[in-house]
Amino acid sequence: MGVFSKGKYSLMISDRSGLSFPYREMVREWTGMWVHMSEYEPKQPQLFPKPRGADPQALEHPRAARTEFATQDFLPNDPFSTAGTTTLTFKFPFGGLEVNDYVRFTEVKEPVGGVSIDRLQLQTTTTPSINATQDTIELADVTGFPTSGYVMISSPDTDSTSSTYGVIQNEVIQYTGISTKTLTGCTRGTNVPYRGVTPPNTTAVSHGALAKCYGSFKIASRIETTPTYAGTGTVSEYNSFTLTLPSAASTTDTGGGFNCVISPLNNFTRV
Repeated sequence: MGVFSKGKYSLMISDRSGLSFPYREMVREWTGMWVHMSEYEPKQPQLFPKPRGADPQALEHPRAARTEFATQDFLPNDPFSTAGTTTLTFKFPFGGLEVNDYVRFTEVKEPVGGVSIDRLQLQTTTTPSINATQDTIELADVTGFPTSGYVMISSPDTDSTSSTYGVIQNEVIQYTGISTKTLTGCTRGTNVPYRGVTPPNTTAVSHGALAKCYGSFKIASRIETTPTYAGTGTVSEYNSFTLTLPSAASTTDTGGGFNCVISPLNNFTRV
């Protein structure tokens, strides 16, 4: 037999369904079965997986991990509260502060409970210039400064031979006492914790007369609240904190105004 019939009037049994279909409508599937064209199934792409190499394990240009320096934050409206004692309470929702952190306040708009804006912001200047090793520092005013603690002095580098000439130098200094208007027992080039993290020490440098000086307050306690959230249950939150003033407030009051600012003592702001 030299040729095959075209099967114009023939039927063929499908290997898939067992049904009969016109012979000329049958196709051979990739599995080798003869099926009707309506039953044809193409080969699944998953049967042809693309080759994959191992995941990369290293970066071409790695850099050391670092902790970002803390920045300024706005406090809620009228954040400060007094009770006629040396305890000052302030609101800082989700601030993440820890006991023994040090903070400073700026942009305070009004006094609260007889505590003046100056007593809250603790901003003054040095009077004579100081070198990088002095352990006593005379200030223009120490009203409201804690009897011991930390200050930051900020001034431009006046050494014309230095690579940082004209750049603002922020130095954190620890002091152990105050005599008249002089900080005594100073340890130069230190730093203080904020949100439980203490940045690397600052560098002791010389500062000219009338260099800006900022005081700080130590967090004495955290006030715990336990709100209940749907799907979560009771959660402990610390959204208010207390600190100790050198002298008592005169009345019970709440105030401070709108958009008061809290920050670490050394916030790298060019002031």
